[in-house]
Amino acid sequence: MKELEEKMQKTVERLGENFAEVRAGRANPAILNKVNVEYYGVPTPISQMAGISVPEARMIVIQPWDMNTLKDIEKAILASDIGLNPNNDGKVIRLNFPELTEERRKELVKDIKKMAEESKVSVRNIRRDGMEKVKADLKNGDITEDERTKLEDDVQKLTDRFIAEIDKMLENKEKEIMNI
Repeated sequence: MKELEEKMQKTVERLGENFAEVRAGRANPAILNKVNVEYYGVPTPISQMAGISVPEARMIVIQPWDMNTLKDIEKAILASDIGLNPNNDGKVIRLNFPELTEERRKELVKDIKKMAEESKVSVRNIRRDGMEKVKADLKNGDITEDERTKLEDDVQKLTDRFIAEIDKMLENKEKEIMNI
């Protein structure tokens, strides 16, 4: 049971990370998590080579610790799929987040619903694996029929709890996107 719960928890945590990376019109440094800069031949996350701050609701400021990396960071952001154009003033890079159109908001909501559904499928697959393990234990004589019923109920309750958590996360993210 503990193993199933940990797997389901990791699925929910991954969904939270994915939601954080969705650009909802507000500046969120998590959008830079997947952007790596070639630094001395090694792909390095921006967060390890610069200070990242959010001075305004629609702006991220990236201040590199090594000024020689400014152009490399700018190139990496342009090459990434985050859809923002960096403004380089020679000291810092500013990322301005434009207002989202109604159409773009609806697209984002579709995207997050797809992410949530994929997470639910993943949780259900973990449940299926758990149920198969319970049936195998019964077949091998490791547990009784009553224990099987209780374990299956526990697995289902665990699944329902995590599915409800995913639904709540989706609802909150949807509100965030639509009410900006």
